[in-house]
Amino acid sequence: MPSKTVMVVGGGLSGSLFALKLARARPDFRVVIVEGGRRLGRGVAYGACAPQHLLNVPVSRMEVGLTPPFAAWLNGSDARRAIMAPALAESGGDLLGAFAPRALFGDYLQARVAEALIHGPGPGLAVARGEAVGYSPSPRPTLRLADGRRIEGDLVVLATGNMAPHAPGGPGGWIQDSPWFTPDPWALDAFADLPPGAPLLLLGTGLTTVDIALKLKDAGHSGPMLALSRRGLAPTVHAAGGAWPAFLEEALPASPRRLTRLVRRQAALATAAGVPWQRVMDAARPAIPAVWRGWTTAQKRQFMRHLRTRWDVHRHRMAPRIAEALSDLLSDGQLTIEAGRIAGYRVTEEGGLVEASYRRRAGGEGRFTAARVINCTGPRRDVAETGLPLLADLRDQGLATPDALGLGLESEDGALLDHRRRPSERLFALGALTCPSWWEITAVPEISVQVDRLVAKIAEAEDTGAHAHPLAAEDFLDLGAGI
Repeated sequence: MPSKTVMVVGGGLSGSLFALKLARARPDFRVVIVEGGRRLGRGVAYGACAPQHLLNVPVSRMEVGLTPPFAAWLNGSDARRAIMAPALAESGGDLLGAFAPRALFGDYLQARVAEALIHGPGPGLAVARGEAVGYSPSPRPTLRLADGRRIEGDLVVLATGNMAPHAPGGPGGWIQDSPWFTPDPWALDAFADLPPGAPLLLLGTGLTTVDIALKLKDAGHSGPMLALSRRGLAPTVHAAGGAWPAFLEEALPASPRRLTRLVRRQAALATAAGVPWQRVMDAARPAIPAVWRGWTTAQKRQFMRHLRTRWDVHRHRMAPRIAEALSDLLSDGQLTIEAGRIAGYRVTEEGGLVEASYRRRAGGEGRFTAARVINCTGPRRDVAETGLPLLADLRDQGLATPDALGLGLESEDGALLDHRRRPSERLFALGALTCPSWWEITAVPEISVQVDRLVAKIAEAEDTGAHAHPLAAEDFLDLGAGI
């Protein structure tokens, strides 16, 4: 019989990586991944992607401590080497510096989980196929599945990943209930019955918009696309070479305004020295958790309102090949990016199309007639209003606390905080749900660090009765370039 049963809700990157490492660290545990999807290890990021979608970091930054290493696995078959040929050509033959297709990393994780799974009772890594919709804390932690089954265990780890985009508010809110609206661009039927020449309005100009626009283009879509966001900023591109020393730590504590000035000054110095400004952003990266945790709620809100978008486009960058493809799409006029706000929608007199009116940031009004309005605003984070059954149940029982900024759930060293801000001994979280504590905990390098800390905490507590040291800013010091 297993000495302890740990239930992991979510079979994407965070949940699968945690389950694999905990099962390896504690072979006497039964670790159960609770996931409704058939393919474990992929999630949306590495499952709902097309061949042209690339990782946003090079291969070296995707090593997560599994065997075989990702780079060795990529080089382990003729088929994978053939798929990697364009990436290797771009990187000058450097596999560790190449930007691989996202689907390959999904294949890699899925294979690692498949070879570790057991079928039947006993200790080891197992799977429960179904959606967790409810939780009972006593007499033992119990998950209720949508099909009526109940799974009992000792601990629950939430690794639900990113939620589907938030429905757009403001004028013309009726559009979200109409046939012209696509609420989730990663849904399997998101572009079903879409004529190839249909004009499309993409809400958002970030990485999701880039992915969707290129996916549609490669699928043969020829219609015009307008991408609209409040500031009209597109992601920036990775650049190789150069190095820049750490500089943020010595300036802390500091306000968002002061740190912004410091980053800009360092970027100007780097450019003058012939070093890509990207290295300045990479040098700032290890200090981000300390910066975030040192700010007041008011300062965090100031950052999110005025600086978040610019931070995102400089931190969450595109592979060079993706940037080139986006440039081609813009230069040939099929895609246009504008800064503005939706003012309203109306159905055209001919029917079948919807006209969007918007106010340009630079002044004046614009209009665009679309066959489909696609929500590319990025993943939803606020849990206070979410209707996802399990998260809503935990919230309503007071066992999980949404944060004041709408970023996720309050946690302390991975343990969920209840409505009285007491850390749970049975409920834990990983990845996007813990953004309120760390701000950036959604990329593979950060998630890998967080997984290792929670694995150590749970495994060592069973052995010694003591917890591993809390995840701290210094744990993020060697995360490498890019995101």
